[in-house]
Amino acid sequence: MKALLIYPEFPDTFWSFRYALKFINKKASSPPLGLLTIAAMLPGAWEKRLVDMNVESLDDDDLRWADLVLVSAMSVQKESAQGVIDRCKAAGVRIVAGGPLFTTAYEAFGAVDHLVLNEAEITLPRFLEDFRNGVAGHIYTTDQWAGIGQTPIPLWGLVDIKHYASINIQYSRGCPFNCEFCDITLLCGRTPRTKDKDQVIREIESVYATGFRGQVFFVDDNFIGNKKKLKEEVLPAIIEWMEMRKRPFSFNTQASIELSDHTDLMQLMVGAGFDVVFVGIETPHELSLAECGKFQNKDRDLLLSVRKIQRSGLEVQGGFIVGFDNDPPTIFDTQIRFIQASGVVTAMVGILIALPRTRLYERLKKEKRLMNETTGNNTDFSTNFIPRMDYDLLISGYKKVLSTLYSPGHYYQRVKTFLREYAPPKEKRMPFRFRPNYLAAFIRSIIVLGIIGKERFHYWRLLFWTLFSRPRLLPQAVTLSIYGFHFRKVFEKRLGRAVRSNRVKICQEYGT
Repeated sequence: MKALLIYPEFPDTFWSFRYALKFINKKASSPPLGLLTIAAMLPGAWEKRLVDMNVESLDDDDLRWADLVLVSAMSVQKESAQGVIDRCKAAGVRIVAGGPLFTTAYEAFGAVDHLVLNEAEITLPRFLEDFRNGVAGHIYTTDQWAGIGQTPIPLWGLVDIKHYASINIQYSRGCPFNCEFCDITLLCGRTPRTKDKDQVIREIESVYATGFRGQVFFVDDNFIGNKKKLKEEVLPAIIEWMEMRKRPFSFNTQASIELSDHTDLMQLMVGAGFDVVFVGIETPHELSLAECGKFQNKDRDLLLSVRKIQRSGLEVQGGFIVGFDNDPPTIFDTQIRFIQASGVVTAMVGILIALPRTRLYERLKKEKRLMNETTGNNTDFSTNFIPRMDYDLLISGYKKVLSTLYSPGHYYQRVKTFLREYAPPKEKRMPFRFRPNYLAAFIRSIIVLGIIGKERFHYWRLLFWTLFSRPRLLPQAVTLSIYGFHFRKVFEKRLGRAVRSNRVKICQEYGT
């Protein structure tokens, strides 16, 4: 068999970092971990190719070569995934689809020959057995959770590592919390399932063997779901490995805000090489936190929690949401004030959307407030349900939040606030390695941001302040400046599309 694995394209979002990646000559943030893992689970005798459409185009020759196409995608890749399916049908090649998009919205993809849903460790072997016997069915699903201790190491050889800025690995699945809007517990359960320390080290070693050096992202939705195992086994093993290999990586991950309550855990993470953590903060408004079941964020000083994490040596990236039923009209100014005061530079603010099969989706369905299916992109100036707040007020308020946060003045002030609070470790850091593409990125930043860009005054003021006040953090200052350029470009493009879309609606309404 000739198996072609296809990863659909991501649209331009804050998460794509597309405009930032151009500074370092990379094509995508990271390779598709799920498909590379699936490839390792396919029969060894099969020929395998992988096309990541974020890095290269999908050619008709690829489809002609394939006996079987395997597609995996997240909700935000829906449009591209549908295009892949259409091309496969036109080429007459059989399609197997799985991953979050298809697991939560499989009814929309009747054209797919075989839907292998939920956890592939359980459903893929069933499909492969039936496929080998010529009796493969249309849909394979399970209500069980797989033990991930035997999940194979991804087949890194199917991608060209040099195209990516970072590499993904996974230590755990599942999250102990159950936020109303989130589909993680739906997809992965509430009981964190983890790999043992030896398996984690084998996977880190497999990344090292590719020749990659740089940032490795633990894609766990809540890395600290099992704190005891992290403290006693996994992080000490990573620390030992990093010392043996002379610290070739830096790590980042995702965690709940309660990380700030565990100084010893943060110290271990920093000692292991972690320097960035994404935290779902969502909102400083207590009633909205209660509404969405974000109880781990309630009744705490969120600003102090963020600062504790920053002072431990971890940069906090934050997720924020507007559009909750309990949000008052003042929520937009409240979000701006909180984000500016916190120094959360990478502040991913989105409008609340109802993802299929989540508790939020089911509630809104009962309340007859659902309008249409979501694209999965919560930054496209729309939502898929009728909000309690006036819709136009919500959209205009959201635009105000983004236009303020990513304006050069506010953005660079936030970078400065973060650099003041941040306490990088004096030791146990990734050693300096000369990288031509990073030198090129610095030179490009000088040209694009320091000479051409409207932010040039803020750029130079930040660099000189950092150079004289916190010289060790100059690389972070440059990197975050480049991130700001990406965020502004995405916002401006999204805003332009929203304005054009609104004009079309007005013309249609008035027949002009």
